[in-house]
Amino acid sequence: MGVQEEWLLLKEAILNAQSAKGKRPKEPGENKIKPLNKKVKPKIPKLKEKESTDSSSKSQSIMTQVMDKGRFQKPAATLSLSAGQNIELRCKGNNIRWSYPSYLDTFKDSRLSIKQLDRYGQLILVNSTAADTGEYSCWLQLCHGDNCKKDESKTGSTYIFFTDKGELFVPTPNYFEIVYLHPDKPSVIPCRITIPSAKVTLHREFPAEEIKTDGTNVIYDMKRGFIYQHPTSDHKGVVYCRAESQGAPQISIKYQLLYVEVPSGPPSTTIMASSSQAEGGDNVNILCTVLGEPDIEVKFSWMYPGQESERPVTIQDSWRLINRGIGHTTRISRSVIVIEDFETSDAGNYVCVAQNSRGQTTVATSVELA
Repeated sequence: MGVQEEWLLLKEAILNAQSAKGKRPKEPGENKIKPLNKKVKPKIPKLKEKESTDSSSKSQSIMTQVMDKGRFQKPAATLSLSAGQNIELRCKGNNIRWSYPSYLDTFKDSRLSIKQLDRYGQLILVNSTAADTGEYSCWLQLCHGDNCKKDESKTGSTYIFFTDKGELFVPTPNYFEIVYLHPDKPSVIPCRITIPSAKVTLHREFPAEEIKTDGTNVIYDMKRGFIYQHPTSDHKGVVYCRAESQGAPQISIKYQLLYVEVPSGPPSTTIMASSSQAEGGDNVNILCTVLGEPDIEVKFSWMYPGQESERPVTIQDSWRLINRGIGHTTRISRSVIVIEDFETSDAGNYVCVAQNSRGQTTVATSVELA
């Protein structure tokens, strides 16, 4: 057999082998071999979408509730627990501040325990009562040196109802409360309940009638009480709340509603001296007077001629509620400075500074030596 014939036989055998290969079962791993002349598009793994940069600024709750057997869960916006139950709340962070019903602070209640541990703050309340019903919140405090502020993005809160069928209304230390009706802001009659499902109504004592809640001018919020959105002098008087929940109805304490004549703002202040001229040896009084909101405290301070030389003077502050017109209630605050045995060094300007939570007002008058 010549060389050419052998080559033809070999070529035929290769072609037959290739044809047979297309029909036989594929061996394991055979598909991993790719033809050299075929372009393969590389697979690029999908990357997770980056979280929006804004997400870091969104507020995230840092509060957890410790359950039985060491379990944890995020507390709901409102919780209902039976009076007598214990509760433990934790907030993540190394400098946690807490807010809770002021009732627990007023009596420095030993049932409440607050601790700061390495990684979280802890609040524990044992032997709870209906009076503990209210808002429990926490936040991370950020400090740079002595300058500290609340981190608004790391907070947590829950409103807890400590239910007690014998106490449908959250108990208060008083049997009678005054509520001031301000013409420029809503006023709240704080008859809060311990059982969210209780039916609550508002009543006027005289004339005896139920005050309807229309959802616009009079609103009921079980976490706050009844709210007068736009108080007027017609709302003044004595009112109480009535609650009912699967049993005999209960009555709240009474609330005296007083209409406030003076609008909100810095103190409305006047000053007057007993005499603009005084002779040596006279006694002189300078009176500083503020008419303001009944529930807003006013603080006074004085500047007078003999202050630097520590001239002995008498300063007396006082306040009382007065009625002006029909049902209009105003707080009158006074500060009087008394100079005995007036002398040359006492002559000059007397300056009174009156300050409340909304600002301050400065007034002055002069007293000369006659």
